[in-house]
Amino acid sequence: QLRLVETGGGVVQAGGSLRLSCEASGPYFDSYAMGWFRQAPGKEREFVLAINWNGSSRYYGDSVRGRFTISRDNSKNMVYLQMNSLKPEDTAVYYCAAQAGGSYYVEAEYDFWGQGTQVTVSS
Repeated sequence: QLRLVETGGGVVQAGGSLRLSCEASGPYFDSYAMGWFRQAPGKEREFVLAINWNGSSRYYGDSVRGRFTISRDNSKNMVYLQMNSLKPEDTAVYYCAAQAGGSYYVEAEYDFWGQGTQVTVSS
């Protein structure tokens, strides 16, 4: 069982940057792939980025490729989402999630979820 807590959300102007953090508590964190998803008002939850268990592979959603990056520090049980060149359409609640196996892109394949953190990008 993993508990995930996201921090770092807030309000930022278009073109700005923000870094989200996800702290995991529980055993075997370094055996899980980690992903970030987001959900805008009135829309379904959308895949953003994922990283495999040791950080050697990353998987990007089309809407954030070239602007967002994901990293992890297994020694600290942390995952990070660096968001650059933010756009108003990036406004959403961002969720951190962990999976033991399966497709990185599919929400249903993730086993544990955080409570989410709000990111608002003003134009």
